[in-house]
Amino acid sequence: MQPQQIRNMLEQTLDDFRLSRGERSALNQILDHIEPTEHDLSVYRAMAFDLAREAVENTDRGTMLEWLESVIKLLEQHGGGDQKAVRAESHFSPSDDCPRRIQQLLSRAKISIEICVFTITDDRLASAILDAHRRKVKVQIISDDDKSGDRGSDIDKLSSAGIDVRIDQSENHMHHKFAIFDRSLLLTGSYNWTRSAANRNEENFIITGDRRFIDPFAEMFEDLWKRFE
Repeated sequence: MQPQQIRNMLEQTLDDFRLSRGERSALNQILDHIEPTEHDLSVYRAMAFDLAREAVENTDRGTMLEWLESVIKLLEQHGGGDQKAVRAESHFSPSDDCPRRIQQLLSRAKISIEICVFTITDDRLASAILDAHRRKVKVQIISDDDKSGDRGSDIDKLSSAGIDVRIDQSENHMHHKFAIFDRSLLLTGSYNWTRSAANRNEENFIITGDRRFIDPFAEMFEDLWKRFE
């Protein structure tokens, strides 16, 4: 596929300045098929920035930045690197060193980390999240309002450090436990980000790079993020 054809596909997504699930899926299928080199991806990124510059006069700047970020994230999924090499893993506590694996994922993220977990009380993980934030990785956290006020919760500390945090503020629990790294890896399972989950409880999580799972979880994260604004 020639660069102009990729440009045409990106231009089509500018109709409403968002990548719909169908548009994201179509672009992923094309990129999977052509297996772009790092040079190809740099050309496509430059195209996206050119389109953004051309269209910014006719739309809200924030909306344009959201579109551009979505396109760049999608392209990054097709690049190389350690995280792309991981396709599927399973981990169990307390037998496996679950916090260490999560810390690795947090430390290797380059663009974005989207965390949607019931509670965070494990200071080791909170520290790794703060490190990612200091590296200018875009970190977003969704958590439960009741648990965020518990003794030992790290949510207020993370929010005070400038990390974007949203909580559900309802009588129901936000009980999800998943995280997405660079929109290229999904971690999900029963595992809460707590010391008790690491050291005492029988818990599990899987890590997968399969977009059949990543895309629905990313869509759910975006839906919750808007709902809890």
